[in-house]
Amino acid sequence: MYMYPDNLKGKATLWLWYLRDIGIVGVGAIIGVIAISHANFYMPMALVGCYAFLTIRMADTSIFDFLSYAFAFFIFSQQLYKWHFTGEIKTPLNKENRKKKWML
Repeated sequence: MYMYPDNLKGKATLWLWYLRDIGIVGVGAIIGVIAISHANFYMPMALVGCYAFLTIRMADTSIFDFLSYAFAFFIFSQQLYKWHFTGEIKTPLNKENRKKKWML
């Protein structure tokens, strides 16, 4: 009996890849074979092989996910945060409020 992943809410997988990744690798492999046969150019096949290696899924994570999160954190997002308050804090413990209470 086949069990659906996460009650039909999980992504479909085949072996160690998501189906989207297998589609990308398959189309890239076809383009790579055409490039090798017509122009003796091996770069597309090398890129497809690297992509296939980086998208292998183990425990629902991949090297590609880790690298994309790392680039997003270290390169593409703001790393310096400046916090300051420009208004006046109004609490009953201010010295001005205490003086007014005692004067009344």
